[in-house]
Amino acid sequence: MKNISIELDKSQFIGIINRLDDNDKMEIFNELKKSLFLKRFNKLLKSTKTKELTLDEITNEVESVRKQRYEKGEQIL
Repeated sequence: MKNISIELDKSQFIGIINRLDDNDKMEIFNELKKSLFLKRFNKLLKSTKTKELTLDEITNEVESVRKQRYEKGEQIL
C-alpha cells in the first residue's frame, strides 16, 4: 500500500470531519475519547493528590456520612 501525506490546518481538518456522516463522526469521537481518557484521569489524580488526609481520616468521614444518611433514612439500597 502506498502512503500519501497531506498537510491540513485545524480548520480544514474540522471541515472534513463536519462532512462525515454521523457513524463516522461517532467512530472518531470514541477513538479520541479512548486516547484522552488516561491523560485526563492522570491529570485529575495529580490535581487531587494530598498528604493532608490519611486513609483512616477518609474512612472515618465516609462512615460518619453513611451513619447520618442511615439515621435520616437516606441509605442507598
